[in-house]
Amino acid sequence: MRGFDHINTWVFDLDNTLYPASCKLFDQMHVRMSDFIKERLNVDQTEALRLRREYYLKHGTTLRGLMLEHNMEPTDFLDYVHDIDYTAVANDKLLQNALAKLPGRKLVFTNGTTGHAGRVMKRLGVEEHFEAVFDIVDSDYIPKPARGPYDKFAGLHAVDGNRTAFFEDLPENLHAPHAMGMTTVLITSDVRHSDQSNAADRLDHIHHSTHDLPQFLSSIVNSIHGVK
Repeated sequence: MRGFDHINTWVFDLDNTLYPASCKLFDQMHVRMSDFIKERLNVDQTEALRLRREYYLKHGTTLRGLMLEHNMEPTDFLDYVHDIDYTAVANDKLLQNALAKLPGRKLVFTNGTTGHAGRVMKRLGVEEHFEAVFDIVDSDYIPKPARGPYDKFAGLHAVDGNRTAFFEDLPENLHAPHAMGMTTVLITSDVRHSDQSNAADRLDHIHHSTHDLPQFLSSIVNSIHGVK
């Protein structure tokens, strides 16, 4: 099992990773995605739901499907989908303390937007601990798990895969980090958003898993500092 003593860069997915899936922000975003599709493509609710899921499964994000199959301009979609209520995301002192004590820099790598990430991080109280956010705009609207965005992210932020830990709630999004030499951590939950695969994709590319990110990070801090 890979340890963390050599890690100097900590990379976190945002949704259902930095905050728990029980906040159900995706439930709100899914409703807004469907409403957007219904209005822009002039389809009924059933067809909007079908297209949202089909494009997610086929293209990695619903947005990518709309861009490729309908030549949709992305900004309006992203602004509309992320216009949600964030009050379910609570200030997290344990997460704040763990991030403050982790040695090295911290980055967010998300298929969402920088604005969405900023609002979530502000609610959690962790924005000061992160050096940068790499979002769907930075990845040229190509979502994880495609390899290209990971390579662009690593180049832009001078990330050494052999000294990086990557935290993510979707197993398929950890294949590329593993291939790049990163230590991978899967964030598990009993709550799964409706488009997420049910496959237990926990193979050699997943080195650690946890259902409690703040507690897991605290245990890493204690291990690094020799606290028993």
